[in-house]
Amino acid sequence: MSGAHEREVDVTVVGAGPGGAVLSYLLARSGVETLLLERHSDLDREFRGFGFQPDALRLLDEMDLLEPILDLDHREVRVGEVSVYDRSYEVFDFEDVPGPYDFALLMEQPPLLETVIEAADAFESFTYRPHTPVRDLVREGGRVVGVRALDHDTGEEFVVRSRLVVGADGRFSTVRAAADIDPGLLDSNIELLWFKLPDTVARGAAQSRLNEHGLLLYFGVGGGEVQLGWFIEKGTYPDLRAEGIEAFRRRLVAVDPSLDAVFPDALPSFEACSLLHIEPGLSERWVEDGLLLLGDAAHVASPIGAQGNALAIQDAVVAHAVVAEALDRGDGPLSAGTLRRYEQRRRPAVERVLRGQRLAERGLSLIVRRSDGLPDVVTRSLLRTLFAVPARVPIARLPFGRRLLTRALFGPEPVHVDRTRFRE
Repeated sequence: MSGAHEREVDVTVVGAGPGGAVLSYLLARSGVETLLLERHSDLDREFRGFGFQPDALRLLDEMDLLEPILDLDHREVRVGEVSVYDRSYEVFDFEDVPGPYDFALLMEQPPLLETVIEAADAFESFTYRPHTPVRDLVREGGRVVGVRALDHDTGEEFVVRSRLVVGADGRFSTVRAAADIDPGLLDSNIELLWFKLPDTVARGAAQSRLNEHGLLLYFGVGGGEVQLGWFIEKGTYPDLRAEGIEAFRRRLVAVDPSLDAVFPDALPSFEACSLLHIEPGLSERWVEDGLLLLGDAAHVASPIGAQGNALAIQDAVVAHAVVAEALDRGDGPLSAGTLRRYEQRRRPAVERVLRGQRLAERGLSLIVRRSDGLPDVVTRSLLRTLFAVPARVPIARLPFGRRLLTRALFGPEPVHVDRTRFRE
């Protein structure tokens, strides 16, 4: 693009997260001239979604990406356990999921994204531009016909014209804002504080500990580390910081005494933490003439159930089929009518997942805020009843809490990669 201020491609994808990277790969492999724009100079950003459910693994396998991804540093999760007042219970088991996808994958996101982008780069129809934030949409006659972007390396602003712009740029999507689409964010009473510790503190790849002092989540991400999550009541993080990092470490040790062995070196300050505002949402619309939203730009998932990555990949698979078919027909700028087939397929499945997450979130909110409610002896009894179920009981016979969690982890109805569009 040297010396030029305008370029034309078939599809411009904004955002190199799981949804944007996967869609770009699928389109490029289908012979669609695709430009992937990423605002950051690299993909190395902490505390992004690190869980990939069995259905996401199946889809990655269908697009020939699972094998190289499994060569990366990762952890496999087949069973999840929770320790409730020092008694351990199994809360999910992927044993009944058809093999070979009978596990979830936990890993850092950057290496996976780099693998997908490298696979896309094998096709001449693909171009990746990091450090290139999109500033605005370009419209003609009320239709989106491209984007206006900034090349940070040269300081030049340029225009990319395309038959379709895909907003895959996350929960704070610039594309969605430029299109004046309401993200439909929902209130939440809790927030999640993330931090990493040596993996010696965790007994398994996925576990949690709960008592009267709080709730801790543990997720192995490879590289000798485990990522922990601490739920807090919304708006209380400034108070937590004001108490100091030593007071916070004492709270964590009260839930899991074994953590004391890695402190203070493993958590020296709050700078090692990242606060996630749990604000799920469902955008009012996902498509218009020349524009399509996917992943968090279209629907912000709660971290509960670790479904965000799977939803984004499923979106990309369905969008690929719709877009590639329309472009093969020789359609000009893609209309909202054509793109609506994607939204009609995906919105019901996403709504079902979000409803389940909202129910689970309300239960977690009660646990996080219960200190002013029921006496501890009553809380212990209720929680132990909720989780105390025999292993390998059919899902239909499980108590409500475990059944809800299992359904959330298994994901929405399956979609499949349209390999007939691939040009080998």
